[in-house]
Amino acid sequence: MFNFSENGFFGEYGGKYVPEVLRTAVDELESSFYKYIKDKDFLAELKVLQRDFIGRETPLMFAEKTTKLLGGGQVYIKMEGLANTGAHKINNAIGQVLLAKKMGKKRIIAETGAGQHGVATAAACAKLDMECVVYQGEVDVRRQQPNVAAMELYGTKVVPVKTGSRTLKDAVNESMRDWAANFETTHYCLGSALGPAPFVDMVRTFQSIIGEEVKQQCAERNINIDSLVACVGGGSNASGFFAPFFDDLSIKLYGAEAGGTGAEIGHNACRMAGTAAKDGIMQGYKSRFLIDNDGQAQKTSSISAGLDYLGISPQLAMLGKTGRIKFDAIKDDEALAAVSFFAKNEGVLMALESAHAAAYALKLAPSVPKEKAIIINMSGRGDKDVFITSPVFRLEEWKDFLRFELLRLDKNMNVHEKY
Repeated sequence: MFNFSENGFFGEYGGKYVPEVLRTAVDELESSFYKYIKDKDFLAELKVLQRDFIGRETPLMFAEKTTKLLGGGQVYIKMEGLANTGAHKINNAIGQVLLAKKMGKKRIIAETGAGQHGVATAAACAKLDMECVVYQGEVDVRRQQPNVAAMELYGTKVVPVKTGSRTLKDAVNESMRDWAANFETTHYCLGSALGPAPFVDMVRTFQSIIGEEVKQQCAERNINIDSLVACVGGGSNASGFFAPFFDDLSIKLYGAEAGGTGAEIGHNACRMAGTAAKDGIMQGYKSRFLIDNDGQAQKTSSISAGLDYLGISPQLAMLGKTGRIKFDAIKDDEALAAVSFFAKNEGVLMALESAHAAAYALKLAPSVPKEKAIIINMSGRGDKDVFITSPVFRLEEWKDFLRFELLRLDKNMNVHEKY
């Protein structure tokens, strides 16, 4: 049911490559997860949280105008952006924080890139009364200020990471260091379907509610699925969306990676599309990474902060290598065009990450038979990207807004005192 790994491996990828100082923490987490995921009381409590806190189930929306414009298969959108906190990340966060509480932990740490996992973890900790610290690369802190503000409103301490490339990879490293030093009281709520076992199994399991709902919704409405499309950074939304369909070979699975601004190394974050990535071991697991011949991290680039990680879920790497999932690169300008297209034609504002999947679907849909459906996982809403998309879509108006806000703030520096 859960597509669990074999001793932490998916084919040749996966594993538990951690220093001795983390072995006890990882082993404790592994035994607790496999225990509680079969515990009726834990699952019942999680189900209530999914329903009443997250707001599940999320809708499966027929993109009627898009379908007519493209002239191919029926286009549907799984609206994960309507979940509490605005993205799929809450599915995993609430599951892990609840698990940590059952384990007797008092403190949660997390890494975040685009900020959605950080926001989700912060909200879950506020709901379940847990202390929370989120590590975020300094570059991502600057370009994702709305999410940083949300995390802080939930009572979370956000720590900007100023080492390395100052993005998601470095936030993961800092989280690992913190966990190693404080594992007796602390749980590391890793946000993507990667890292040392059991994180891949755990994250995919908590996220698989997405795919399970899609399967049920399609059965109830007699929707004949041809293909599923998801963006792929680390792999959490794709893993959960695809998992219930892994064994159904009649349904095609497509992963959209960050094509950035070009095919050259340093201009994208393609681990499966193209030939730049190499097998390697980093951050506790074996997978495909953008590394050089000495195993050192290569620079990555994407307009979407959630897709610029240098590695990929070992399970998705295995499924890509075997051909079960087909990967392709979507460039920044294609993702931006998809944001605009679906906003104007469907009234849906996609996150830049999700827009990579949407752009891929726009290419695929015309070739899909009209009686079949192509389903896009809208993993998050685009509200968080206003500081990135506004300078692209309405530059002069955005400049005027920022100038006005700076003047207003300079004249009202004490405005916060009443709060």
